[in-house]
Amino acid sequence: MGLFSRKPKRVALVLGGGAARGLAHIGVIKALEEHNINFDYVVGTSVGALIGAFYAAGLTSLQMIEYAKSIKTKDIKGGLVPFVPSKTDGIKNVITKFLGDIEIKDLKKHYCAVAVDVKSAQEVHFTKGNLAEVVAGSCAVPGVFLPVEYENYVLYDGGLSNNLPSNVPKIVFNCDAVIAVDVNSTRGYGTDSTKFVDTIMASIRIMMKSNSLKGYLNSDLIIQPDLKRFKSTKLDFIDEMIMEGYNATIFQMEKIKNILNGKNKTKKIKKVKVNKRLI
Repeated sequence: MGLFSRKPKRVALVLGGGAARGLAHIGVIKALEEHNINFDYVVGTSVGALIGAFYAAGLTSLQMIEYAKSIKTKDIKGGLVPFVPSKTDGIKNVITKFLGDIEIKDLKKHYCAVAVDVKSAQEVHFTKGNLAEVVAGSCAVPGVFLPVEYENYVLYDGGLSNNLPSNVPKIVFNCDAVIAVDVNSTRGYGTDSTKFVDTIMASIRIMMKSNSLKGYLNSDLIIQPDLKRFKSTKLDFIDEMIMEGYNATIFQMEKIKNILNGKNKTKKIKKVKVNKRLI
């Protein structure tokens, strides 16, 4: 190493929550693959934690597409009784079916899943532990799923606290820059309905809109696929959502490469105080 050689930048890929819209994350990964771009640090919330786990395990976008098309809604949410939350066994089964019953330490990339512990009301950053349990906890949307009891935690969806966790790579991996993917940029819309479930889901969307602000403040670049025409509750139009993720990434590709090569003057990441636990 030469006297004036610079230490390579640590750049993280952050994948935000958005339920079924998270399929667009696969399109992002596909575009990155085509340009031989690989991230060693991956952080995800909710569906971002799920897709991020596949990416961190070394799966290709083609494998992810194949797996995504083999999954039905009933495979994820076992209970179909209205207004009754189901267990997260379906989410756990997706992980174990395609990746095995593995620990986070077995992944090929540095990985962190964000969840919320309702016992302590704290955000938890999982960098170790059972992958299926942790991902299920990160994906457990209140009212849709029951919480995941894991170790000493009672876990719910990380989006309750941090739906676009761009501040986390700096905290847990000491990363220099963050490229984030927001698959739910139209979050925050309300509802004309007075039905219980509709008002609860609208309340959650409004809350996630507020906590996503720190994700924008702590990102050097945000990829925003245009997904407003797709429902976050339907596993339909898989190819179309993946293509939106792909196109949005290609559009930003030059900027992505500049960040990875250290050619851009990245903004100083602002510190946002958040209750957290690093696991």
